[in-house]
Amino acid sequence: MSSTAAFYLLSTLGGYLVTSFLLLKYPTLLHQRKKQRFLGKHISHRGGERGPQSPMAEFSHAVKIGTDMLELDCHITKDEEVVVSHDENLKRATGVNVNISDLKYCELPPYLGKLDVSFQRACQCEGKDNRIPLLKEVFEAFPNTPINIDIKVNNNVLIKKVSELVKQYNREHITVWGNANYEIVEKCYKENSDIPILFSLQRVLLILGLFFTGLLPFVPIREQFFEIPMPSIILKLKEPHTMSRSQKFLIWLSDLLLMRKALFDPPHLATKRNFEGHCSYLVVSCYF
Repeated sequence: MSSTAAFYLLSTLGGYLVTSFLLLKYPTLLHQRKKQRFLGKHISHRGGERGPQSPMAEFSHAVKIGTDMLELDCHITKDEEVVVSHDENLKRATGVNVNISDLKYCELPPYLGKLDVSFQRACQCEGKDNRIPLLKEVFEAFPNTPINIDIKVNNNVLIKKVSELVKQYNREHITVWGNANYEIVEKCYKENSDIPILFSLQRVLLILGLFFTGLLPFVPIREQFFEIPMPSIILKLKEPHTMSRSQKFLIWLSDLLLMRKALFDPPHLATKRNFEGHCSYLVVSCYF
């Protein structure tokens, strides 16, 4: 390669790097700022996971101690009622091996009196209010509390019903919805683009690729909330001595790539909220 060609190549690369850095630092030079609908630093994952999976008592407790946002999971019953439950199959939570979609709401079994606590090994909790709640009951009980809704199954009726409830209770400005599944997020956005959406796993990987190649500042972002797993939590959920070196290396590498301060510090992706307790996810709001 001639010295002239090398000069032009280095000049072009240098100009690209400088432009990328400046736009990442000051994204409003290229993108219009999105309206920030609410601010929260503390999200209660599945009601805080202090007791049974999502009964109303857990949401009440989380709000009482000052959480800024509730996170919950939704399924739909046979008679098309939207219920709040992490699992589609109720064997783990109720002891009855049946799917929510196969039963009418009035037929749903109650939660077990004792349930294992996620993120804490060999720990159980007890609860008194063991009824599986309806999403509309949560909306009615916490009209001003922002809620992150995970659409757990790729079901068009579920997505439509959730959208209708959000509009009915005038919550489009304080509701976030989506799933790790790209197709579900696309359906959510198509059904109601006024409700902010989460990044799907596919889009998270795309954002990381754009970030590490310097292309992120040049790409407009439709999603407004960036939800990513924290790989290091796996070491807390499992016994480290039972994991192979390759498994530990993959966790370390994933943590290195995902948990980068530079990715969240710029106003392009500004860190705003964490889940309660042993954080399994990091959620940030996207301003642009």
